[in-house]
Amino acid sequence: MRNMYIYLTLCAVFFCGCVVNGAEKKPQFADNELLDFDDVLFIKRSYLPPSETQGNHMCDQYFGFHAIPGGGLFILKHAFSDKQECVNILENSICTNGRFKGEKLPEGGGFLSPDLSYDGKQILFAFTEGKKDRYKWTEETVFHIFKVNIDGTRLTQLTDGTTNDFDPCWLPNGRIVFISERRGGYGRCHARPVPNYTLHSMNAEGSDIVCLSPHETNEWHPSVNNNGMIVYTRWDYVDRGYNQAHHPWITFPDGRDPRAIHGNFKEKQADNPCMELNVRSIPGSHKYVAVATPHHGQAYGSMLLIDPRVKDDNKLAPIKRLTLDAKYPEADTAPSMDQKYATPWALSERYYLCVYDPEGSARRGTKNNHAICLFDADTQKKTILYKDPVVGCLDPIPIRVRKTPPQIPHRTAVGKPLAPGEKFNPAVYKNVPNTGTVGVVNVYDSTLPLPEGTKIKYLRIIKVLPKTTPHHLHPQISYGTEKSPRAVLGTVPVEGDGSAFFTLPAGRAVFFQALDEKMEAVQSMRSATYVHPGEQLLCNGCHEPRHKTPSISKVAMAFKRAPSEITPDVSGSNPFSFPLLVQPVLDKKCVQCHLKNADKGAPDLRKGDFEKHEKGWYTSYQNLQKYSYFYGPLKGYDRWQTPTTIPGKFGSKVAKLATMLRKGHHDLKLTEEDKHRIFLWLDCNSDFYGSCQNTKEQAEGKVVMPTLE
Repeated sequence: MRNMYIYLTLCAVFFCGCVVNGAEKKPQFADNELLDFDDVLFIKRSYLPPSETQGNHMCDQYFGFHAIPGGGLFILKHAFSDKQECVNILENSICTNGRFKGEKLPEGGGFLSPDLSYDGKQILFAFTEGKKDRYKWTEETVFHIFKVNIDGTRLTQLTDGTTNDFDPCWLPNGRIVFISERRGGYGRCHARPVPNYTLHSMNAEGSDIVCLSPHETNEWHPSVNNNGMIVYTRWDYVDRGYNQAHHPWITFPDGRDPRAIHGNFKEKQADNPCMELNVRSIPGSHKYVAVATPHHGQAYGSMLLIDPRVKDDNKLAPIKRLTLDAKYPEADTAPSMDQKYATPWALSERYYLCVYDPEGSARRGTKNNHAICLFDADTQKKTILYKDPVVGCLDPIPIRVRKTPPQIPHRTAVGKPLAPGEKFNPAVYKNVPNTGTVGVVNVYDSTLPLPEGTKIKYLRIIKVLPKTTPHHLHPQISYGTEKSPRAVLGTVPVEGDGSAFFTLPAGRAVFFQALDEKMEAVQSMRSATYVHPGEQLLCNGCHEPRHKTPSISKVAMAFKRAPSEITPDVSGSNPFSFPLLVQPVLDKKCVQCHLKNADKGAPDLRKGDFEKHEKGWYTSYQNLQKYSYFYGPLKGYDRWQTPTTIPGKFGSKVAKLATMLRKGHHDLKLTEEDKHRIFLWLDCNSDFYGSCQNTKEQAEGKVVMPTLE
């Protein structure tokens, strides 16, 4: 009798696991304990058509005017049974506020990036009316963020305006992180206007929109990992090639302390996937799933498993290809090929919901056939759950209650979470100092060793400025193409034990250079960081190994005192300007002698008729190119260069001009300031302009402040 009771109990458990809401699961799904949900949230969205070739790019795919009509927000009910039902969530939804108050969302619009609340009751998504005014940013041509209950009620518009807002994601504290163009600035390598978009956050009702990331290049696809941290993809473009670093990053919910998860040091295009997008934590694991996608294409490709605990080797060590039938688009196949997979949602390290198209080629334009799929990484089996015959599917999400990750307290005056029932009060930011502090434990703690005997005395702080003009090489800032302007904020002291502690303006993308006693750069960052108001940022070293545990046997010397204030550098360095920094030295000390010796090959170091030069550069600047130091890409140079700065092997340490001046150049006598001006120029990529605008005034020797910082 007892055995019969156990048998009946087990049958009941099995039956309850296989039948939900009257729909029996198919046998191939019945034994999978991970399929503890019945319905799947997803959107329908097509590729850009082949005629929109300029839009077939990692950035342009998220501009509202490129959206293709015919998508929507759906639930696939009884996804694992024979009684599937595809339900249009917004079929009868009436907007409660905003421009569409009292109305349905307009037909013919486009949808993007849904996210389900942890309690499974509310959906965030992005919608655009998709008006086809290409490269015109209006309320009707950009994406806005909405939320709606799972049953289609209380459709609410959260953002509006003339900037694209998309990729919303619920934070554990109730706020919403999303991607927005509100930071300002444009991409550097486009022949069309391509605004930058970065991490932002807001309250659940759309108030208190703040910039979490003042990075000066694009970012994508925020999600929340198992520890409550924001994970996203950043395009690192500081003194690098355009295709060198599109990797996962991690930051706190208030935007502080951004760090690369892995692989920020790619040497060649084939060493890594071109991009790693849609990065998400795997339940019960420290690993992440992502999609390897092209740079010159859209967010489809091969699925990846990322293990951040694996030590970087500048190649593929932390990455495992999950989908063996798809190569890495653009890294080891054409950008438009092998775009078979997208938007994976991990159920475990083995099973994933995703979308899948066996032909997976962006060349097919609007006729993409990505279907909702259950993927088994162990067997490589792909089980199609649902496919629309006309419109591609995207972003499948299980509809169920999820465990809310830990709520990490905000430690900066950015994005204050609201208590239940509390309304946002802008006065919360009143009288908050617009600075943070940065502490460096030991600048000698470096991935690559500094030259033997080197003593670091200062840190130089350089602000990376966003491009404020929309088209490629208008203007060309320096010899190295596709570079942003920069400004030298100044220097701070480094103590004898290698420590530094200083105050930094908040909300500014910066990088640091380690200087020796001669104020020549020995080491330099090839990325950017920033602080928020009230932040205390701590670095263990100068490009310290990512997996090294800090070892502090005593309090660093710099931390025993108040933070240093930044000491400004010489005129012409902020804003940066070859005409104001270097040309005065040439005019005073070099021009006359070079004119006298022109017949002996001495280069002309005068300003020349710069107004007739296509880039507005001085004759002197043109002639000094082969004596300078800069990062490409440029014809004749390795566009990849080195992924990290090799200490003592860049800038004024190796430039021909600096070597010549150290040895002595005929009877030339330079003051220490003269020499410093030239060496500072060489350490700063040998730039000409310090702003993208008013280049004629800059060439005329006028101080031109940047319009966006």
